[in-house]
Amino acid sequence: MKLLLISDTHLPGRARVLPEQVWRAVEAADVVVHAGDWVDVALLDELEARSKRLIGVYGNNDGPALRERLPEIARADLGGVRLAVIHETGAKQGREQRCDAQFPDTDVLVFGHSHIPWDTVAPSGLRLLNPGSPTDRRRQPFCTYQTARISEGALTDVELHELPPRG
Repeated sequence: MKLLLISDTHLPGRARVLPEQVWRAVEAADVVVHAGDWVDVALLDELEARSKRLIGVYGNNDGPALRERLPEIARADLGGVRLAVIHETGAKQGREQRCDAQFPDTDVLVFGHSHIPWDTVAPSGLRLLNPGSPTDRRRQPFCTYQTARISEGALTDVELHELPPRG
């Protein structure tokens, strides 16, 4: 099972559209995960139409139209991997311990908010992933997204993808 992880798209404020490379990843993915801060419901509609399966949550910049359609926390069992998605996890200091306590029955937690790519493992074995942002790099050198696979009940092949600068 192929996963695409994105967050903090902020459309149309930070970019008018998702980069074509991300749309190709959407088409290749079995599951697309969006960890919030969509900003415009049009992207939710388009991802729902173009994804085989979409799992998403709302973020702090998402208004009523998105909050009506998306949860604050999403959970799914994907091939035996217990996935949770949330937008914010708080400060980076102590993140693994906080998330261990908040998500005890979770194998992988995808989050966003900071626009900073993140890939760590909490003491319990919980994998924490933040794909960064494909449209707003902030202080990061590149806009980013992540891909991964689920095989035989395990998350594998987690890869951070850097996008070329917009021209």
